[in-house]
Amino acid sequence: MEATLLQETHPEAPPASGRVLIADDQKHILDALQLLLKGQGFSTEAVTHPARVLSLLETGEFDAVLMDLNYARDTTSGSEGLELVSLIRLMDQLLPVVVMTAWGNVDLAVEAMRRGASDFVQKPWDNRQLLQKLHHQVSRAKMQRLAQRQQDDELREAREIQEKLLPKSLPEVPGYEVAGMTQPKRFVGGDYYNVMRVDADHIALCIADVAGKGLPAALLMSSFQAALRPLMSQNLAPRELCGRLNRILCDLTPVGKFISFFYAVLNASDRQLTYCNAGHNPPLLIRADGRSTELNAAGAVLGQFPSWRYEQSDIEISSGDKLVVFTDGLVEACDVDEEPFGDDKVVRIARENPGSNARDLMGLLTQAASQHCGGHFQDDASLIVLRAIEPELT
Repeated sequence: MEATLLQETHPEAPPASGRVLIADDQKHILDALQLLLKGQGFSTEAVTHPARVLSLLETGEFDAVLMDLNYARDTTSGSEGLELVSLIRLMDQLLPVVVMTAWGNVDLAVEAMRRGASDFVQKPWDNRQLLQKLHHQVSRAKMQRLAQRQQDDELREAREIQEKLLPKSLPEVPGYEVAGMTQPKRFVGGDYYNVMRVDADHIALCIADVAGKGLPAALLMSSFQAALRPLMSQNLAPRELCGRLNRILCDLTPVGKFISFFYAVLNASDRQLTYCNAGHNPPLLIRADGRSTELNAAGAVLGQFPSWRYEQSDIEISSGDKLVVFTDGLVEACDVDEEPFGDDKVVRIARENPGSNARDLMGLLTQAASQHCGGHFQDDASLIVLRAIEPELT
């Protein structure tokens, strides 16, 4: 690799602070760069091999990397340097990477930028230009990291708030087992579920899914939850609750957004479930003998049609029956071939595990869905499992 001379200009640059990792296989270039940067307030560490760059980045904190693209002597291909840029970018999306290349080899620098380099400097370099680029990149990265930390803090707070909207514990219901969970695709999500005792004999359970993901969906879900909670405590018939809730949400829901919703009231003493389905994935009732039934209804989603009249249905739940209520993030979780997990697998797993309690069955379903999609759910996923058992004799 052709040696490069350091220009003798003395730039006027504002004092800087930061730790820079310098990589080049020629010692006199490393010495010149370290002298230049230290004179401008940077601390430096110099290495001559790409592998050493990666090991130092794993163990230490740096504010920038200044690196040559050619390391194998007598070649100008830059393959080692390009691969190093790609690996650095996999390790850290925000770390500034300024690459150096000889005059007349701009195409190599352009390829490095395509792979994630932040900027490039041509050899022999101009001190003023090099320092200006480093100052700019270090300052920019510090601002980006600060903004990222602030965003992470805000999302963490939003997550904590959203978790408080979900039930901390589920009521104990004689003759039944019940379990529920939710997992957002992002830090916060648009799914909601609840199981609440209405009175001594009645238990209300519901699940909802806001169209969309992330913070916008979570904000709409918080408005939905605030409107729903007071209605649940009034022991309304499911169709009446859905109608009232829909009229409230039609005034709150932005254009193009909606909420699918399933609401049911269980009469624990006579084992009757009365439900209303507002455009939600049909829950599955798997009977003790293996037969399955979808709990569907022709109700519209919430937040779109203020005059919609909702209907409700009744179904009996016998000992050994399992009711599985879920959002589409569970059954639409896809594998590498874009094949969804699907309702059929939910039914099959429930049939194959007749003795599993509600919590165990919930775990089996979420584990199977996660294995199916390789742990990469494409949407928020929530699940309620209700299992009827023989009531204890008193």
